Amino acid sequence: MTLVVGSNRHGRFGPVVADWLLGRIRDRDDLVAEVVDVADAALPMSLEPTPEATAALSGITPKLARADAFVVLTPEYNHSFPAGLKNLVDWHFTEWQAKPVGLVSYGGLAGGLRAAEHLRQVFAELHAVTVRDTVSFHNAGASFDDRGALRDPSGPDAAAKAMLDQLVWWGHALREARGRRPYGG
Repeated sequence: MTLVVGSNRHGRFGPVVADWLLGRIRDRDDLVAEVVDVADAALPMSLEPTPEATAALSGITPKLARADAFVVLTPEYNHSFPAGLKNLVDWHFTEWQAKPVGLVSYGGLAGGLRAAEHLRQVFAELHAVTVRDTVSFHNAGASFDDRGALRDPSGPDAAAKAMLDQLVWWGHALREARGRRPYGG
C-alpha cells in the first residue's frame, strides 16, 4: 500500500500524523507501506508532460501503480484539501482505478473531515473505492505532544485499526477481481 502525505505547506503538521500512522501500519503483518510525499514532488501545475514532469513522476508513478491500496493523509485548507495533493492525484488515472483508498485527515474543529469528503468525490470519479471509516484529528496540534506521540491514543488507534482492516479487505478483493478481469472503467 502507498501512504500519500498530502500537504506541502511550510511548517506543516502532516509528518507528525504520518509518523503515527506508519507506526500503526508497521504493527500489522498484512500491510507494507511506501510513502509518496507531496512536499517532495516537484510537479508542474500545467499537467503538460514535459521532461521535468516526467522526471518528477518517475519516483511517484511506480509506487502508485504497484500499490493495491492507498491511505491519503490530508489537512484541511479553506474547507478542502490542498492544491498540491489535487495536482498529484490529477497527474494519475489508471494508478487509482479499482483500488481502495483510506482517508486520514487533520485540522482544527472539523478535523479535516470536509477535505476527506471532497476527496471521496474525486476518487469516485477516478474509479477508486474509498473505505467507509476514516481517521480524523480535531485540533490536531493539541492531540500530539512535543515528541509527536498522541496524548490519548485510544480513539485514533481504534479508528486506524478499523480503517486499515477495511483497506486490507478491499485491497485483497479488488486485487483478485483485477486479476480475474482487467478493470475497464
